[in-house]
Amino acid sequence: MGNRQGHLAMAVNKIHAIAGKVTAVSQVYETEPWGLSQQEAFLNIAVEIDTNLPAQELLATLLGIETQLGRTREGEKFGPRVIDIDIILLEDEVINSQTLTIPHPAMAQRMFTLAPLAELAGDAVHPILHKTIKELLAHCPDELKVYTVGPLEWQ
Repeated sequence: MGNRQGHLAMAVNKIHAIAGKVTAVSQVYETEPWGLSQQEAFLNIAVEIDTNLPAQELLATLLGIETQLGRTREGEKFGPRVIDIDIILLEDEVINSQTLTIPHPAMAQRMFTLAPLAELAGDAVHPILHKTIKELLAHCPDELKVYTVGPLEWQ
């Protein structure tokens, strides 16, 4: 919602300042809204960071950044929001806890996740499905179109 690219840039800046060094940022991708179609199109990016934070602490940090940027968890699950930060992959770790699942359980079914991730880590292998991100993208069942908007200006 609101200044969508501005929110993405602020999130990347805060991640870089608080969670770990941002080493790469994909281009910005726009897609039709996923899950609840009566809303503005989504903008998505993938961000690669170098962090020393354990997974649960990283999650808490990212949720804190969402809150700082005005994210609330009221309303529809897939409804409009200022920002949504997910941990998709954490090297080759597999985590299944009550609060965190890595790799993200729906990543292989979502073009808006795979397209920017493939740009940064196309040859990375999903630690459960044992396929590269490029392979997952090529066989993704999601029919929503993904459009490249351009680079994100941050810092």
